[in-house]
Amino acid sequence: MTALETLKRYFGYDGFRSGQETLIDGILAGKDVLGVMPTGAGKSICFQIPALMTDGITLIVSPLISLMKDQVNALTQSGIPAAFINSSLTGWQIDKALQNARNGAYKLIYVAPERLLAPDFLQFAQSIKISMLTVDEAHCISQWGQDFRPSYSKIPEFIASLPKRPVLSAFTATATSKVREDIAALLGLNEPIVLITGFDRKNLYFEVQKPKDKYAALTAFLSNKKENSGIVYCSTRATVEEVCEKLKKDGYNSSRYHAGLLDSERHDNQDDFLYDRVKIMVATNAFGMGIDKSNVSFVVHYNMPKDMESYYQEAGRAGRGGEPADCLLLYSGQDVRTNLWMIENNKDVEYPDKETEELLKERDRKRLREITFYCATNDCLRGYILKYFGENPPNYCGNCGSCSTNFETADITIDAQKILSCVARMRERYGIKMLTDVLRGSKSEKVLRLGLDKLSTHGISEKTDKQLREIINQLILTGYLIKTDDEYPVIKLGERASEVLRGGGTVQMKLSKEKPQPEISKKQFSVKQIDNRLFAALRELRFAIANEQNVPAFVIFPDSTLIDMCLKLPATKAELLSVSGVGQVKLERYGERFLKVIATHAT
Repeated sequence: MTALETLKRYFGYDGFRSGQETLIDGILAGKDVLGVMPTGAGKSICFQIPALMTDGITLIVSPLISLMKDQVNALTQSGIPAAFINSSLTGWQIDKALQNARNGAYKLIYVAPERLLAPDFLQFAQSIKISMLTVDEAHCISQWGQDFRPSYSKIPEFIASLPKRPVLSAFTATATSKVREDIAALLGLNEPIVLITGFDRKNLYFEVQKPKDKYAALTAFLSNKKENSGIVYCSTRATVEEVCEKLKKDGYNSSRYHAGLLDSERHDNQDDFLYDRVKIMVATNAFGMGIDKSNVSFVVHYNMPKDMESYYQEAGRAGRGGEPADCLLLYSGQDVRTNLWMIENNKDVEYPDKETEELLKERDRKRLREITFYCATNDCLRGYILKYFGENPPNYCGNCGSCSTNFETADITIDAQKILSCVARMRERYGIKMLTDVLRGSKSEKVLRLGLDKLSTHGISEKTDKQLREIINQLILTGYLIKTDDEYPVIKLGERASEVLRGGGTVQMKLSKEKPQPEISKKQFSVKQIDNRLFAALRELRFAIANEQNVPAFVIFPDSTLIDMCLKLPATKAELLSVSGVGQVKLERYGERFLKVIATHAT
């Protein structure tokens, strides 16, 4: 069987997505590969197809139990023999799985990095033919990555212990050039084929809001989404508890996930979400890596994440099946202070020495500045994300909060001169609030006590507090001002300040002409109309089969496959096989039942 025939037989797709064939061909030719592909681009296919076409076993190093379980469930449903080895299994179960593997029962084995050097697993690995070692979420091996895991540093030692070096493949969704170099060097990839398919997820709608009341903004967003599946990310356990409790009281079918819960509750809550018994998961960033749930229609960040890599990875859990999905970030200045505190007090990271500690903390502070700029910009949000990852996108995408807002370009040179002069006269010693108070002529006790009312810039601006903050953020974003990374940030003059103060330069900024009224659900990303009654009936059948098989519904078929059924209305098994996502095994297992539902609705 060719790679394309294997794809159709087991996964039900007629063609490869961008980049998949290049990586598959490279692996089959015995070359190491590094694939950087956004969430939903089909990374798994790139190593699963070669695994089925080569002798021996493919080992996949994976960081999370939930990811392994979902992948193995999906493979098993497609007729592919697979297993996982991790801490969720008993010693007897691990022994049994390894014995089955020795007897040729599996083509793919998922393994936690912590297990690689365990004596029993090491002995097993040295006694069998390993055709390929795949490292999923490969950015976890780099200290420069957003989710460094020390256990990943054991992978090279494991590879070196094998009697014969297998083909190595590594995959990640978000990696800057520095992280890509680190992955290749640390894993010892041998002249790898490096493929970067691009980071754009055209089906995702991005928006940033700066509400006074975050919970009110969240419920306004969720008001027409009670039946939709989504994730609400919060930065702390306390916020998760608070938001989840409020949502439950307001009638939302929600659950919670954070590291402070018992393992059993985390596991049960996650399963409730995966199996669609719960619609909304309120969670810290401890939730979600590798969650292969195709019907997540929105991701809300109740708090700003620590960096763009984390944000894009978490937001990317929406719309995995290709359908339109919403990514909303609710920003406040407190988010910056919370993240700065977490950078300085992170107990989960062990630094080898003080110099490395300061180097990595400075890296984290720089990343925090980058995502703060994202929250402040009025330029295309998708463009900002893609530029961060090294791409050169157009300035307009038509599918983000900035592009859907009515902006006009205004000359803010005079306002910039007033602000920069005030910062200079305040000797670069105060934060944004004091700066805006002085510019607007505040007579507060603190302003009077510090004598700031005597400055020539006191009361010099007629702008509102909100307008001044927007302009100050723009000046920070464009290098005219600097905001320090202290617990209590101070505003200082940036490198470009002299251009305006002494050089006669001009400053322009995009300002909204009117209060925007975005309707996030009305996106320019087109979707073909389908029979909603038939779609609901197919989903009901899928849910019933999933319960019978004790797997999440998306493991049976993703929403995109059900939508294709609604569009093509197959009447025979041969026609059903032409539906995207219907392979030979699932056709034989479930084909008659789906055809019956389609026939019932066609009459």
